[in-house]
Amino acid sequence: MDNKKYDYLIVGAGLFGAVFAHEATKAGHKVLVIDKRHHTGGNIYCENIEGINVHKYGAHIFHTSNKEVWDYVNQFVEFNHYVNSPVARYRGKLYNLPFNMNTFYQLWGVTTPSEAQAKIEEQRAPYKDIEPKNLEEQALFLGGKDLYETLIKGYTEKQWGRSATQIPSFIIKRLPFRFTFDNNYFNDLYQGIPIGGYNALTDALLEGIEVKTGVNYFEDKDIYDALAQRVLYTGKIDEFFEFQLGKLEYRSLHFETEVLDEENYQGNAVVNYTERDVPYTRILEHKHFEFGTQEKTVVTKEYPHEFSKDNEPYYPINDDVNNSLLAQYKELANKPENKEKYLFGGRLADYKYYDMDDTIEAALTLCKQELK
Repeated sequence: MDNKKYDYLIVGAGLFGAVFAHEATKAGHKVLVIDKRHHTGGNIYCENIEGINVHKYGAHIFHTSNKEVWDYVNQFVEFNHYVNSPVARYRGKLYNLPFNMNTFYQLWGVTTPSEAQAKIEEQRAPYKDIEPKNLEEQALFLGGKDLYETLIKGYTEKQWGRSATQIPSFIIKRLPFRFTFDNNYFNDLYQGIPIGGYNALTDALLEGIEVKTGVNYFEDKDIYDALAQRVLYTGKIDEFFEFQLGKLEYRSLHFETEVLDEENYQGNAVVNYTERDVPYTRILEHKHFEFGTQEKTVVTKEYPHEFSKDNEPYYPINDDVNNSLLAQYKELANKPENKEKYLFGGRLADYKYYDMDDTIEAALTLCKQELK
């Protein structure tokens, strides 16, 4: 082994990089973490405004059924009992999400599961024989016209910046569908928000580890690479290879955050706006993530838009074209000369939609393989 200053350079101080850094350090390795942003935590970073932990890059609710992951994060922070129960607003009316008995009552006035099921079957009947090839067909197939037009179509078209007929059908499978009066969006066993916000989790993971923020890896890549035996890269995989095969596509988000001189603006952490002609997809009221009682409140309007070099990549567009390009980049990553030096992981390097628990699970899997 040559005399490198570090065993691992970790590019990206988000959740994936922080977990790997923590485990590598625990295993006795010397680690340097760098991040181009001026803070750690990646997209789970919280900014304290008026004593409220503001989710700077959109709502993050920790949820998992993986006990190993749940136990892992609870080593570092305690979680509150927040349950994600978003409300949808369409033409001045409010509907509970996910689709449950409250939603069906609000839509159709049905009061029992059998009435709701009968109504849905009636709504689905015109579409029951189609083989869904896109989101619109999938939504009509699953729930019929009223649910689709009121709660799915406008919101999802805004989110993806394209017609519902051009969005892959699998996207809609993320919405649970149930016949109880249960507004819990997730079906997972464990759920909550770290008490004190997500920075408490990131700070605990990176405690005692050398971290440099405001650093652009690509401006001095050769210098940084020379510092360490191995490099874990958690950024965009196409950027790592200088876009030589083409650019992978993403959807991005834009946030408008304001402090309001009132105690309670909307009574819920998340309210979705499902009309196509309302430009934002949702309004977040951050204090409700932690049951805040501050005198003021902070709200964020979330606007989706196309990804460009001036904004952050959030959602990979996992259609056939992009997945084919990803496969080619993965071939490059697996070439012996790259595999010997570089590890890749996280949402951007894997080009996958990861929830936080997925990210931690993937990072721990890499740790088991790499830190033997």
